[in-house]
Amino acid sequence: MMDLSEIKAAARKAAFARRKAAFDSAGPARAAYLSEFLAGYRGVPLAGYMPIRTEISPIVAMEEAAAHGPVAVPVIKAAGQPLLFSRWEPDGAMRDGPFGARVPLVDDFFEPEILIVPLVAFDARGGRLGYGGGFYDRTLEGLRARRATLAIGFAFAAQEADELPLEPTDQPLDMMITEKGVTDFRRGT
Repeated sequence: MMDLSEIKAAARKAAFARRKAAFDSAGPARAAYLSEFLAGYRGVPLAGYMPIRTEISPIVAMEEAAAHGPVAVPVIKAAGQPLLFSRWEPDGAMRDGPFGARVPLVDDFFEPEILIVPLVAFDARGGRLGYGGGFYDRTLEGLRARRATLAIGFAFAAQEADELPLEPTDQPLDMMITEKGVTDFRRGT
């Protein structure tokens, strides 16, 4: 019998393969639904992410949002710690951060109210499988303890899994946005 870490590793491997196939075949309007949704939250502090490998890119939506309010990207300070979020500007100077993601050259931290969350796989109930470091789970738990925080998963529709090996510490997504549409788990739509 496999233990949970082996089950998660197998789920990640299958999801990475689905994500790569979707990345290779996706059209140019990958972030259209994300942009449309965020337009209703202009000026609200939000955090996106700098895509790595075959992740779907939120950059176009982040650029549009940055014209109306603060946008940040995650910064990993240490293993086992929550993420910090540093102000990002579309043409701002960047440096290499951990895991290959770019981060602002100069840190200017703030707490976002909306997080665009990268992932490896998601399910129809708002479950999320990440890379295994627990960074977003710790971060969302801390932010949600202080105030309402909207967690929006952003991925290719092909990354949906029928079932995910989740743990009690895994933080659920409030919404899921793909290149094909929007699912709001808060209302079940």
